[in-house]
Amino acid sequence: MSLSKEEPAPVAASTQTAEDAQLVEALHAGAPRAFERIMRRYNQRLFRVARSILRNETEAEDAVQEAWLRAFTHMDRLQDANRLGGWLSRIAANEALDRLRRRGPPLPDNADQLSERHAAPGSIPSLPTPDAEERRREARAFIEEAVDRLPENFRTVFVLRAIEELTIEETAQILAIPRDTVKTRLHRANKLLREDLKGVLEATLPDVFGFDGARCDRIVARVLGALHKASGRLPPPPPT
Repeated sequence: MSLSKEEPAPVAASTQTAEDAQLVEALHAGAPRAFERIMRRYNQRLFRVARSILRNETEAEDAVQEAWLRAFTHMDRLQDANRLGGWLSRIAANEALDRLRRRGPPLPDNADQLSERHAAPGSIPSLPTPDAEERRREARAFIEEAVDRLPENFRTVFVLRAIEELTIEETAQILAIPRDTVKTRLHRANKLLREDLKGVLEATLPDVFGFDGARCDRIVARVLGALHKASGRLPPPPPT
């Protein structure tokens, strides 16, 4: 995957948009399981957004669960079902940012101040195992650590553009920043990461901040359970 491209190639974007609109319509029409399908469709993106801001998987899960509860409660505020993904991502980003603010003062958003926190160029740790899958896991962990060291604003843009492969426009809308700011932050994030990661980065990006089936099931079950308990509008989650 090339990170210098202007826009990622859309993958069945029109089909997903149409399906999003159908699911929202079904939910409004009283089909409660439509919300579970929406959750499973966007769980990974929301987790990656929250994780990129909070740098903590447990907190990110909590933020995503709260974001889903807010989304369900305010689904009537969604003015355009074709923009469901961006709307949900913005809710998750806001929830994560709120949690980050409650921690205390934000970290400096100056790449120059991070120079001592980055390893020297080319200092990729050795990957001793001959097993390809093990090497892949080790490379992924190294990349995740490097992404975590990016300044917050660079990190979130990088996750949305390079990992989630959203367009510049979608990223700008989710983060409420100008398109040119998205481009600038992505460029600077790429530059910082490439200094450390060299050729490891592009081959491993699809696996970064993995979102396994167990985590997805856990978030879905917790959100459905909370909504069932609060309003009874959704059936109880299936037993785990």
